[in-house]
Amino acid sequence: MLFRSGGLLALDATAVGQFMLSRPLVAGLLAGWLLGDPGTGFLAGVVLEIYLLVAFPVGGARFPEGAVGAIVAAAAAASEPGPGGLALGVALGMVWGQLGGWTISGMRTLNAAFAPDAAAPHLTPARVRGAHLLAILLDFVRGAAMTGAGAWIAMSVVPRLGERWPLGTDDTRGLLLVGAAVSVGILLRSFEGLARRRALFLTGLSLGIAGGLLL
Repeated sequence: MLFRSGGLLALDATAVGQFMLSRPLVAGLLAGWLLGDPGTGFLAGVVLEIYLLVAFPVGGARFPEGAVGAIVAAAAAASEPGPGGLALGVALGMVWGQLGGWTISGMRTLNAAFAPDAAAPHLTPARVRGAHLLAILLDFVRGAAMTGAGAWIAMSVVPRLGERWPLGTDDTRGLLLVGAAVSVGILLRSFEGLARRRALFLTGLSLGIAGGLLL
């Protein structure tokens, strides 16, 4: 079930819909719900959402695949309840999201090879539709394969390593929040820094403090 969800969410990112269901926050919640632990999945998705805010999917830039990373992180965290599962899940989700970004670049190169030549003398609408549907199918298969492989690794490896995690729950969440603060700082700099975005900074700081208290 997870791998099919990963395939569908991969389509939402670019090829079909773009309904924002592929954002890590939503993907983590959905994955956690499928695994019977929506709270843990949501928490993993929120952390990854903050970490990946600095990656802007614009133009032809390569960026991490948040949906796949969030599903893998949720699977890891759900397989090992406790701070170790969450920390290792987020780390693995970030790595797997980067790998997903590389596969997206490769898929786009493959799509270009399959795309019909606009100058071809016998180009038909059916040929164009076929190439489009093939690209959608390839994206679904890619997303499903990445999700399945990542979830299998997460649920096989993280339970063994999570028991050795040296930090407690509060320290682990504090560590994740520090990393999130760094990402928010990078994002703030992208919006021309503190000098012109004081209100944005203060709002984010307030939300960060509130989130830390709730955690």
